[in-house]
Amino acid sequence: MAEVATFARSDQLLVVIDPVARRTDGESVRIAKDVLSAGATTKVCLPEDGDEFARALVRRGARRPVVIGDDGALLRAVSLLHRQRQLAECVLSVVPVGGALSLAASLGVPLGAVAAARAALDGAERRLDLLVDDSDGVVLGGLRIPPVRDPADPAGATAVGSGPARPWLRTCQSLVRTLVPARGAPAAASGGPSRLRIEVDGDTLVDLDEPVHAVSVTPGASGVAAVEVHRVSVGAAAVPLRAEGRTVTVSGAHFRYRADASVSGPVRSRTWTVGAGALRLVLPGR
Repeated sequence: MAEVATFARSDQLLVVIDPVARRTDGESVRIAKDVLSAGATTKVCLPEDGDEFARALVRRGARRPVVIGDDGALLRAVSLLHRQRQLAECVLSVVPVGGALSLAASLGVPLGAVAAARAALDGAERRLDLLVDDSDGVVLGGLRIPPVRDPADPAGATAVGSGPARPWLRTCQSLVRTLVPARGAPAAASGGPSRLRIEVDGDTLVDLDEPVHAVSVTPGASGVAAVEVHRVSVGAAAVPLRAEGRTVTVSGAHFRYRADASVSGPVRSRTWTVGAGALRLVLPGR
């Protein structure tokens, strides 16, 4: 994670306020908007849906984008910029507002509206690693196989962009129901031990003959991902296997995985590659 540049208050900002944030915590949204407007020339965008959110970011011009919203809004912005191949040229700021903020906090973004807005104005650009999978999906915080229930997520499988508002909660619950394995589905999809081949930079870490309880992959800060595998043991917990590498491939029986806030799958194979320094995020200066 390297400091690249600090920003002057004279910068022009595009402030994109996620609709979920406006519904769930309008006061924090107002405070953040006031702080940003007092410190820079701002254009405020109030998208009503995902399409308007995307258009605002893509058409930002020379303005530096500041997203006000929860982890879902952050993921939506990064995923969109990645798909548009604009992530490398965009310096992104985030003011966390909403119910799910653990990802933003883990990246170093202040959780208070005032502190986060001030960081967007006066902070420093830092380049953070992320993971990109072979279906063009982006992972910021890490992934887990099989997916585990997030204690902060009552539904157990939160869709990207969700929040505590009731319509979004119903959508999450519906997603969970669709992810419950059908009767007769393979054991690997039901949450029991999985038989998976896990390869790191082309070398096999675990093969199909050794069932595993859990696999986690986390982007690091030096161009590699940290991989941890918990194997099935008899009588005592096995020591986790750990490795680091630029590419991680998981294959075998159909499996689902939780990446940041969403559950994906089932798939038979997926490869994640480290995008070294691909996320240009403004964080408090040091």
